[in-house]
Amino acid sequence: MNHSARADALLADLPRAGRGRLKVFLGAAPGVGKTYAMLQAAHTQLRQGVEVLAGVVETHGRAETEALLNGLSQQPMLRLEYRGVQLEEMDLDGLLAARPKLVLVDELAHSNAPGSRHAKRWQDVQELLAAGIDVYTTVNVQHLESLNDQVRGITGVQVRETVPDWVVQEAYELLLIDLPPRELLERLREGKVYVPEQARAAIDAFFSQTNLNALRELAMQTAAVYVDDELDKGYRQQGQAAPALRGRLLVGVDGDLHAERLVRHASRVAERRHLPWSLVHVDNGTVRDEQSRLRLQSAQQLAERLGGEVVVLRAGEVAKTLIQHAGERRASLLLVGQSRLTWRRRLFGGGLATRLLRDAHGLEINVLDNEQSPPPTVSRNPHSLVWFDYGLALIATVLASALAWGVSSVLALPNISLVFLAAVLLVAVRSSLGPALACAALSFLAYDFLFIPPNFSFSIQREEDVLTLLFFLLMAALTGKLAARQRRQLQVLRDTQQETTELLDLSRKLTAATDRKAVVSAAGQHLSGWKELDVCLLNRDGNGAWNVEAGGPLQLSEAERAAADWAWSHDQPAGKGTGTLPMGRWWWWPISAEEGPLALLGVCPKAGQPLSGQRRRLLMALSQPLAQALARARLAQDLEAARLHGETEQLRSALLASVSHDLRTPLTSMRGSIDTLLALGEAIPLSDRRELLEGTRDEAERLDRYIQNLLDMTRLGHGALKLARDWVSPADIAGSALNRLRAVLAPLQVQVDVPAQLPLLHVHGALIEQALVNVLENAARFSPAHGHLQLTAGADDSELWFAVSDQGPGIPEEDRAKIFDMFYTAARGDRGGQGTGLGLAICMGMVGAHGGRITVGEGIGGQGTCITLYLPLSAQPGMDNEGPEHEH
Repeated sequence: MNHSARADALLADLPRAGRGRLKVFLGAAPGVGKTYAMLQAAHTQLRQGVEVLAGVVETHGRAETEALLNGLSQQPMLRLEYRGVQLEEMDLDGLLAARPKLVLVDELAHSNAPGSRHAKRWQDVQELLAAGIDVYTTVNVQHLESLNDQVRGITGVQVRETVPDWVVQEAYELLLIDLPPRELLERLREGKVYVPEQARAAIDAFFSQTNLNALRELAMQTAAVYVDDELDKGYRQQGQAAPALRGRLLVGVDGDLHAERLVRHASRVAERRHLPWSLVHVDNGTVRDEQSRLRLQSAQQLAERLGGEVVVLRAGEVAKTLIQHAGERRASLLLVGQSRLTWRRRLFGGGLATRLLRDAHGLEINVLDNEQSPPPTVSRNPHSLVWFDYGLALIATVLASALAWGVSSVLALPNISLVFLAAVLLVAVRSSLGPALACAALSFLAYDFLFIPPNFSFSIQREEDVLTLLFFLLMAALTGKLAARQRRQLQVLRDTQQETTELLDLSRKLTAATDRKAVVSAAGQHLSGWKELDVCLLNRDGNGAWNVEAGGPLQLSEAERAAADWAWSHDQPAGKGTGTLPMGRWWWWPISAEEGPLALLGVCPKAGQPLSGQRRRLLMALSQPLAQALARARLAQDLEAARLHGETEQLRSALLASVSHDLRTPLTSMRGSIDTLLALGEAIPLSDRRELLEGTRDEAERLDRYIQNLLDMTRLGHGALKLARDWVSPADIAGSALNRLRAVLAPLQVQVDVPAQLPLLHVHGALIEQALVNVLENAARFSPAHGHLQLTAGADDSELWFAVSDQGPGIPEEDRAKIFDMFYTAARGDRGGQGTGLGLAICMGMVGAHGGRITVGEGIGGQGTCITLYLPLSAQPGMDNEGPEHEH
């Protein structure tokens, strides 16, 4: 045994994180002392300092039991009204709110009153365990789901309240409370189990010594299985070799009367042999009545409750398909029910069990006898027979007879039989095997009556005609069977193709969806094609409210909304057809990923009928690609958010670096000048003091420009920049910008060519001036000492431009499109890695707000950079133009 397997065994023995432990007190019958033993164990825990709270304890008026209960804290019962009767149930929400360490829950198999959250008490216990609360509970062996048929066979009583076996088998500890039948009967006679007037009836009906012995044996077997599991786990925890894998149990189920009994028996066999098991139904396309479909659906749901896997296969040959599936799943045991051999099955190879025993090699076949007790009488629905198909067989025989009679003068007798064979073939293709065989029998009689001498008589004179008729009947039956089988297989292929098409179609639509809205739209469009169902997709916002993402307006009752809330919170199905809040019309299925539910699929049959198992499984299959698409959309959204967060962090870092350098530099210069003036005062010559003050003023203006750039960029980013347009002269804009930068431009040779006769601009003058200032300052910063800088302006029919050229190092062509990005600083070129990285970005925003554009080219003499600002021209004021002036 490897270390990994041993580690798995050790980990399996540890309690699951955040989940409580379950201790089950198991008894063979009422009155053996389960509740008493549970209360004694609770007092032991109480003395050890454990907080114990009694959720529900049934004392049945027994004084010794009530004495033990009096020393424990009790949660008040919840009162519910049902049809005018006040019922008391365990207060699940009160227990969850109190959150004790240990809760006592008696009678695990109890059915809750209508209106409760869960249909069964064991589901309440599961929710308590999921909340991290330990639970002590009691249950009798006759309430185990897989033993239901055995208990009925032993006692003659059908137990209605059952518990899935896996609930008991997953208990952390199982304690068998045993009492010899003689002592139990004595207690019963003394009135310690039921009140005295009920004792005699109970003894006669249920509590016979024979029944109690049988129930006691079942209880011991159940405890033995649990002990065997614990022993096996202990060996594996010690590192010793665990038993080899025993394979898998397959139970083949049809929609007959004994389907549920077969499932329960399979569950017990799998449990005793420690085998995983599957329910397998082979759909061969045979026409079934509604009762058979309901029985099959009930058996499949029972298998799911008992912990089995449900598999539906579509094929023509049941036995061959079961053997093939057993090989694929490496099954070691195949369990089937004993099929009733009709004449037709005898004719074509016997029943299912016979074919399995004949064809299966190396596979253990168990056949369960169905006739344990007389089957209940079932009234046949007259509409279940397909009368139309049998009528078609009769009509086809009549038409074939008429046709054969009409052509009998030109066709020989053997050829006339082909007309009847054609009729049988057509009926088989159109309907099923039954009508085809009926047509074969009718054709046989018609052929004999009309064409075999003596005519119009069923008697036969010649011996060779007997052989002809027998061969005709055989060929008709075989032809009908083959045609019917092909038709069934064709129908199975159509059904399979339909389901595959559903999955492929939805997957194709979801593949093209890039975000959650597109995914939900594709899913809603696909599911809306199911006319017999109302389908919706719900999502929960941060406040817990439901949003309908697909399916149109939705009106939910309080119970339906509670079921949806529970399904979302617990990531389990709820609503109609489940054991949790089934009072509403909707069935809720959570569409989940690893991190939890992504959406909630709601289904409501329009006709009010329960959702079929086949349709339910198809919806569950469709939910897989939908969950993957929603998870992919969420991942894409998270990646986009992460990318934006990264860019934001990059911008923030650039801004901080810019502020720490470019804003601190003028402050440092100003502080130095001011400190010098304060320290020396009148000792400094007047000309030097004036120079210091002018330098302080220039640095203050420089700092003001930086701050103004930051504010302008903020207003541009939030769309808060307003354009207060007015008519402005381009020469005035250029002159004002040059005046603001006179100190910056002083070391350079500036050439200005801005004609005074240029057209007026209808712009926000201050913004365009600021944009021009930014471009001029950028050119001055990277120009060499005593270099040339040119400012020119011009206009054509639709635009006016300002061009600023310098003799700096220039900007590489691949970086020219990037210099207008915020905080972009190139390692070389006009930006040189200096500055805030906002100046040209602000220029682009300001000029763009006016409908203009900016271009970057080569500078003076092919050296440096030339940045040109283009602004659109409007109709000049005072000119006679049609229409209003154009404003941007």
